[in-house]
Amino acid sequence: MIKYELTIENKLGLHARAATKLARLASRYSSKAQVYKDCKSADVKSIISLLMLEAPCGTALTFEFDGSDEEIVAVEIQRLIADKFGEDN
Repeated sequence: MIKYELTIENKLGLHARAATKLARLASRYSSKAQVYKDCKSADVKSIISLLMLEAPCGTALTFEFDGSDEEIVAVEIQRLIADKFGEDN
């Protein structure tokens, strides 16, 4: 299991387009992917679940991955978030 914290830094936060990119990326892998914000949790593969976290710019999220390809999906998601979902560039 891999667990780490990332901060959402793009201006619009985890909005619909960013959540879609995140869910599609996570869905390419077999590992279970969860994200936590305060007392809320979400399946990273579910767009609706991600949107319900209400994560604006500056929000710290804790990601947890478990499965055979957990290292790969963790790195890919770190890259996506570090790139601000391809926005703000």
